[in-house]
Amino acid sequence: MTPPSVEPVNHAPPAASTRSPVEHTAGAVADTGAPNARPAQGGTVSAARYDLAGLNNPAPAYPASSRRLGEEGRVLLRVRVDRDGRAESVEIDTSSGFARLDEAAVTTVRQWRFAPARQGDVPVAAWARVPIRFRLDEAG
Repeated sequence: MTPPSVEPVNHAPPAASTRSPVEHTAGAVADTGAPNARPAQGGTVSAARYDLAGLNNPAPAYPASSRRLGEEGRVLLRVRVDRDGRAESVEIDTSSGFARLDEAAVTTVRQWRFAPARQGDVPVAAWARVPIRFRLDEAG
């Protein structure tokens, strides 16, 4: 049985990985403590990453009841990644339309590790978007 896939979003050069590609955003929003604040001059913020081979982030398990009922969909999550690469907060940005699929995605991504966003050489907290696609033809 193959777990649901995590799909790529942008066309950046792929990172070395031992499993299917994982979507990531091209940019990140740094936690500056002030609304609408911009990074310091020369302080470009890189995106938090979760698709690197060394992170070993597992794909979510396809819920058995969803498989039986023929439920498929794509969940888009917003993940607040702290400076240590942990998911501080995981929110559903766009639902798959099925609560079981959404919950499987959220539960799994809460456990993931990330390479934190960086402003220059300094790790910073940032938001990342993570899409998870549940497809029956990939579920075995």
